[in-house]
Amino acid sequence: MLILLPPSEGKAEAGSGRRLDLDRLSLPELNPRREEVLSALVALSAGPPETALTALGLGAGQHGELRRNARLRQAATAPAGQIYTGVLYEALDLASLPAAAQRAAGRQVLISSGLWGAVRLTDRIPPYRCPIGARLPGVGALPALWRQDLGAALTAAAGRGPVLDLRSGAYAAAWTPRGELAERTLTVRVLHEREVDGVPVRSVVSHFNKATKGRLVRDLLLAGARPRSVTALVTTLRDLKYTVCEQASGPGRPRQVDVIVSEL
Repeated sequence: MLILLPPSEGKAEAGSGRRLDLDRLSLPELNPRREEVLSALVALSAGPPETALTALGLGAGQHGELRRNARLRQAATAPAGQIYTGVLYEALDLASLPAAAQRAAGRQVLISSGLWGAVRLTDRIPPYRCPIGARLPGVGALPALWRQDLGAALTAAAGRGPVLDLRSGAYAAAWTPRGELAERTLTVRVLHEREVDGVPVRSVVSHFNKATKGRLVRDLLLAGARPRSVTALVTTLRDLKYTVCEQASGPGRPRQVDVIVSEL
């Protein structure tokens, strides 16, 4: 099973180990594109700050992010599982998992990234700021750029097993599984169910969507889940006491489920 996660805006303040080495990252076929995006990001961040802040969607008080980006090639690194610190990764709580579950996470999880394309939890990267919506000079829109390379890399990473795609829409735009692989892919939407005037109402809540996805991945890893199909994956989620409602999907398209939560 391959699990695809989004990155997080929240990141560790600094790494603690060796400098960035693209040749040590997983999916080495992405390195030419990584080098292209990295060079553009470093150059942008070292240039006029007003231009860089606008391109990266940053506020006037975030000049520190630009200084950090400008030094990415010299910065200390840490495993991606430690660099990303947002809500999903707090709920996943990788460091507290048993060793076997951590090893499984290292094999099964890939994190989407506007800068790196995709990395494993164990890949060493520096903290950075490069949202998928950024438009870098000479590079343009990142989803369109990564779309040229991610298809082959992620299809190979998926192998013959199911894919649990928990990416947000912006990152999903950089790669959409097609054909037979799409039919082995499960996408998840998290809905909060509550009663309004005695009637059950379901709604999307972004913050708790991320937390629920983190807990879901954690529970799969703790259970040592190894489903061989999307149907088996849905059954596993139900066995883990998640309320799962399947949605209609056509041939050649990912399967879709809603995970219903009543407590936030």
